[in-house]
Amino acid sequence: MDKCPQNMSGKHTERIELMRELYNRYGRIGSGRLRFLQKKYAWLFVVGGTKLIKRIMDFTAALFLLVLLSPLFLLVSILIKLTDGGPVIFWQTRVGLYGKEFRFPKFRSMVLDAEVLKDKLLEQNQHKEGITFKMKKDPRVTWIGRIIRKLSIDELPQLWCVLNGQMSLVGPRPPVPREVILYTLSARRRLDAIPGLTCIWQVSGRGDIPFSKQVELDIQYIESQSLWLDICLLFKTIPAVLTGKGAY
Repeated sequence: MDKCPQNMSGKHTERIELMRELYNRYGRIGSGRLRFLQKKYAWLFVVGGTKLIKRIMDFTAALFLLVLLSPLFLLVSILIKLTDGGPVIFWQTRVGLYGKEFRFPKFRSMVLDAEVLKDKLLEQNQHKEGITFKMKKDPRVTWIGRIIRKLSIDELPQLWCVLNGQMSLVGPRPPVPREVILYTLSARRRLDAIPGLTCIWQVSGRGDIPFSKQVELDIQYIESQSLWLDICLLFKTIPAVLTGKGAY
């Protein structure tokens, strides 16, 4: 009879110790939750603030450049019109953030039936993966087109897309829908950021960079993007444009 109370007392003591351990481990979940929320909203504040600063920078720079470069826009428009009488701006559908499509303008650098002629030139594609099309000495490009493509002047109307928030100054270049259809799962990560006028591979060789490497560099940008990286890429864009390396 004496053993039973001792046994019950031992179990009671074990139960108390177990409850104490459980309390120590999980009893302060309220304060842990509070610390988690503090860190979460502090992170959201930093990320949101960075995005806001980037958007302000994009808007201000795009507006300034559109005004500053308006005489150049007028000159290029006249030269394109005098070449063959066709439209000055070439509009395309491009794929932006999270797969949202938008209208994408460029100064027209090719002949009027360029898209029809493209099917006959696919075998000469410099990008062997067949997802993007790049060709040196493309016969569809007009004389004025070669000049404005070499200096990336044909891309300047996209400043309007930066102004309205569909694009950014820096980010992965926006693909056309038929390219996205051929994307692998990893390549679709390019759509996790707002597309830009310039990016890492644009300042590293442009059209000479194969598609698989473009994807790799775009993902690298998405995973490490910052305002400082954007500023560095913008400065590197200037010599890349002036040298014209990989522009065709």
